[in-house]
Amino acid sequence: MHRTLRRAAPIALLSASALLLAGCAAADETEPDATTEAGGCLEVASGAESDSVTVSGDFGVEPTTEFDVPLDADELQRTIVEEGDGDATEIGDAVTAQISVFSGSTGDLAFSQEATLTVADASIFPAFLAGIDCLPVGTRTVTIAPSDELFGDEGNADIGIAGGDTVVIVTDLVDRIEPAVPQDWTEDVPDVSFDDAGVPTVTLPDTDPSDDLLIAVLEEGDGAEVGEGDTVTVQYQGISWDTGEVFDQSYGGDPISFSTAGVIEGFGAALVGQTVGTQLIVTIPPRYAYGEEGAGQELSGQTLVFLIDIEDTAPAAG
Repeated sequence: MHRTLRRAAPIALLSASALLLAGCAAADETEPDATTEAGGCLEVASGAESDSVTVSGDFGVEPTTEFDVPLDADELQRTIVEEGDGDATEIGDAVTAQISVFSGSTGDLAFSQEATLTVADASIFPAFLAGIDCLPVGTRTVTIAPSDELFGDEGNADIGIAGGDTVVIVTDLVDRIEPAVPQDWTEDVPDVSFDDAGVPTVTLPDTDPSDDLLIAVLEEGDGAEVGEGDTVTVQYQGISWDTGEVFDQSYGGDPISFSTAGVIEGFGAALVGQTVGTQLIVTIPPRYAYGEEGAGQELSGQTLVFLIDIEDTAPAAG
């Protein structure tokens, strides 16, 4: 049952598509063609190639693009197609964005999905940050990324990007997500029991899930307190409130270690401030998990429930 994308964290907890993460690509080791302001925001200039791309279609869904192929560029470029009228994002803001990636060689769509990202997150490619950093909500941008900014000479065959391809990215900055602050879960808390092997059964109540992030401490530990960004070690079980099924767990096997900043927002928020030895249960609405239905992940649109035992914590490096 336990499925892993990397040793550090189970697939059910990962916070962003690996395609957007700078550490998950074969790109060359080059400095990005962009500058970072004193406040930490990425600043990218427009160019002839980014200005040449025409984008149409409704905001927040897969767009239609027109540009001459092959489109090649040797530096990162960003053109603001439509400036939004919402508040500008700030460093550390969590946002939702519709990200559509096209091959510059063929014009074909590689992927289009809604993603939850963090403004100025150094683990994300600058090519994707360019569409969210310190821009007004409601903004649509076109970013042109040369191969050495993304998938390098190897490309990414899984999504149809050939080695050396320039990539065209259309980003719709859909919304800013209010920080997740757990509230006390006092009504309709699920029943929890364990078998002789230490594997739990969580029985959900026959009610609709809450729209809020709720947490109930079942047993309070007396160990160290979990801090923001700490590396925690836990046993956990994840259940979909929509289906009632367990979709992932570590109970019955080895515990899992990961950063509280590297998992879905509601899961990380449930851990921060808790102590080692604590057992808790948390219900996470879609906006703090995988977004609304259609966001490109099998758990999108679902309220998730996690039973968690905190076994250890270590301060964030640095």
